[in-house]
Amino acid sequence: MPSSSEPAADRAGEPAAGEDFASRVLAVVDSIPPGRVMTYGDVAAALGSRAARMVGQVMAYYGGDVPWWRVVRASGHPPVDHEHLALQHYRAEGTPLLGGGTSPYRVDLRAARHDAG
Repeated sequence: MPSSSEPAADRAGEPAAGEDFASRVLAVVDSIPPGRVMTYGDVAAALGSRAARMVGQVMAYYGGDVPWWRVVRASGHPPVDHEHLALQHYRAEGTPLLGGGTSPYRVDLRAARHDAG
């Protein structure tokens, strides 16, 4: 008999709870329209959760195949260390931005925030 410490996928042939959360996060992110964004907290809230940091972890590990640039920090800043690449996507999609020039840019959350509700 498998121990209870084994992942659910090994016990019942179903995805483990963490994998289910990850697939749900990726589905929400994939549904964000071009030119719009959600914060990590917004994505968590769309799933009925408060686990914004867990959303960040999912994006860090599995987010390469979804429009990752559409998930921003609560300040509107893009993912850390991906600012330059994200900016290319924002410009191509017409995402409203603030700042730039001598100060770091950020997404204008008032204009660009997507409500997945």
